[in-house]
Amino acid sequence: MREAPVEVEALADGRLVVWSIDDGRRLFNTDFYGKPLGNPKPKEDFDEPLILDLIEGVYLLEKKQIKVVSGGHKLTLPGLKKLGKEKLERFDALYAVYRDLREKGFVVTPGIKYGCDFAVYEQGPGIDHAPYIIQVMRRDNPMSATDIVKAGRLASTVRKTFITALPGEEGVEYLEFKWWKA
Repeated sequence: MREAPVEVEALADGRLVVWSIDDGRRLFNTDFYGKPLGNPKPKEDFDEPLILDLIEGVYLLEKKQIKVVSGGHKLTLPGLKKLGKEKLERFDALYAVYRDLREKGFVVTPGIKYGCDFAVYEQGPGIDHAPYIIQVMRRDNPMSATDIVKAGRLASTVRKTFITALPGEEGVEYLEFKWWKA
């Protein structure tokens, strides 16, 4: 039997909050969605509201795992996508890559601490380390040689594989960069 969708409140700044601790734990502990507020290294039994970003929220709403309210009104999927586009540059491209990776079974988290768009886990935070960092790129905006060197230095330093994701009408293509010593 499928559980009822989790109620999520959309805040004016674009964050989504799961106020129910039990519902937040279920989303986080099942598939690693969101982050407990102010808790950088959560355990299964955290006691804080869960914060979702807009990209996660759109995906979960699309999968009918959450319902979103704002100012007492229900937000539809098109309404939440519109909010995403207002709050995030490149929302459509970021969402296409996030969705593609989640559909392939990966756990996807924000990659801000690595200076990229996403950190990607095979199993999940606390279970394994993210082997990949992903930068979403546009096909008409190629990386410069300097960008490639910066990405390589960063990825090598944090022991991750740097991948660029190129969303397009045919789906998402991924380019993996590997560095070696001569």
